[in-house]
Amino acid sequence: MSPADPMTPPPGPPPQGLWARIAAALAALGRGEGLSEVFARLRTPPERTVAFAIAVIALGAKMAKASGTVTRDEVRAFREVFHIPPEEEANAGRVFDLARQDVAGFDLYARRLARMFGPGDRVLETVLQGLFHIAMADGSFDPAEEAFLREVAAIFGLSDRAFRCICAQFVPDRPADPFEVLEVAPDAPMAEVRRAWSRAVRDNHPDILIARGLPPEAVRLAEARMVAINRAWEEIRSTRD
Repeated sequence: MSPADPMTPPPGPPPQGLWARIAAALAALGRGEGLSEVFARLRTPPERTVAFAIAVIALGAKMAKASGTVTRDEVRAFREVFHIPPEEEANAGRVFDLARQDVAGFDLYARRLARMFGPGDRVLETVLQGLFHIAMADGSFDPAEEAFLREVAAIFGLSDRAFRCICAQFVPDRPADPFEVLEVAPDAPMAEVRRAWSRAVRDNHPDILIARGLPPEAVRLAEARMVAINRAWEEIRSTRD
């Protein structure tokens, strides 16, 4: 294939990973600008995946600030969600610190995420799951954390049912209603329940979430929901057999 062949990819640097792109975004900060100004400029793919990561970091930092302390367990949980390589820990730490210092409220990040994906989008449910994962890292569910997460859920346009289902995945004393998890009526026929289960599994497939803007590094956020979906299906099926 000749160099002039239109199928030959143009020369240039290899594509950057998520954390390299975040570092580049932070490097573009102007004097007096905060993290929220960087976030506002990240609107379209591939920048949208950077915006997603920054928003989750920012919301996690704001939630930690709301509860009063940032524990080692919360930091560990955040690392579990994003799989931060050792060489990128400084960039992740800088985003976290900028988020805590930013004068912009957590609602700014939540509202922009809601506009980015659309109210009630499954990706927003996944973000809330990540925040629950971080909140529950120390084994307790602080009232301030619950209030924070409820407000984020409301800004995201998530229903009370969606909030209860996500809460049940992480908080031991909040059992989930399997029919709520699959979004079907308790008297729905099994054929309808099966369709709801299949649809929920499809909608939460990693490839679907990545296509909607979820960074591959954060696909783990959806694992808890998939576990809950399959558990709900098995529970309903066992009571109907």
